[in-house]
Amino acid sequence: MKSPTAYADLFVRRYNPVEKTKGFVWRLIRAVLILGFCFVILFPLFLRISIAFRSKVDIYDPTVLWIPRHFTLDNFKIAMESAHYLTSLLNTLYITSSTTLIQMASCTLAAYAFARLKFKGSEILFALVIFTIVVPPQTIMIPLYLTYRYFDLFGLIHLFTGKKGLNLIDTFWPFIISAGTAMGLKNGLYIYIFRQFFRGIPKEVEEAALVDGAGVLRTFSRIMLPNAIPAIITVLLFSFVWQWNDSYYVSLFLKQVKVLSTSLMDMGVGLKEPDPVYTSMLLNTGVLLTIAPLIAMYLFVQRYFVESVERTGITG
Repeated sequence: MKSPTAYADLFVRRYNPVEKTKGFVWRLIRAVLILGFCFVILFPLFLRISIAFRSKVDIYDPTVLWIPRHFTLDNFKIAMESAHYLTSLLNTLYITSSTTLIQMASCTLAAYAFARLKFKGSEILFALVIFTIVVPPQTIMIPLYLTYRYFDLFGLIHLFTGKKGLNLIDTFWPFIISAGTAMGLKNGLYIYIFRQFFRGIPKEVEEAALVDGAGVLRTFSRIMLPNAIPAIITVLLFSFVWQWNDSYYVSLFLKQVKVLSTSLMDMGVGLKEPDPVYTSMLLNTGVLLTIAPLIAMYLFVQRYFVESVERTGITG
């Protein structure tokens, strides 16, 4: 039962004009901030959608602000043909999906080792993993390119064939090998997320599995992974989106293979339109086509993404 003092404090907070005013001001500020953030995020998207459906006549019509007077799908047709959209989309889906799944497997194993298995030098190795997060990828561009241009595993190819190595440029192998060795795009961050999550699981659960005769791999697959579903969803979405939007590694390893992030550059060069404003509108349509699959994916998985971020404790 609450004391009279507690009831008095509750009455003051509820009916005090000053407290009510402070609460109203805070709600107003919060609403303004939320609306402002929504405007900053959604305005470019709505503008791109509006521009993509405009005809060439609407470009120079000052009365056209949001809704085009002449709806057309020609911009999408020209952008898809110039960027080889279907081929680029399939290649991007293949690279993104395969690297995401392989990164998931390699990063979870590495994170479990750092979180639960104590071995000599583990802290130093984990510090190097964290160091990969802050190192700009441009600093290792040349050795990374040469590694896959003359790929030779432990010198075996040169030993048996006498060649310098295999040329893996313009293939998907650089992405698969990097993901499989947990050295792909943003893998240091994924290992850190999984390590922190695994460390939050009570050791008693793992010890109980070990007492029942489960080995390290069985404990990992039966105990740790099912409890790490929120972290898995978070990393899956991060990995998929970052790999989808990546232009640095794909431009480094792929010269002839078309992907969405680099096809826009080729589209800008390949367009023969004398009107630069119309060319800009077509490029805008190409950008919308590139991000459209991500928007569609977000509409289906946004609830799971928000829940997983909350449960993993990732904050801005």
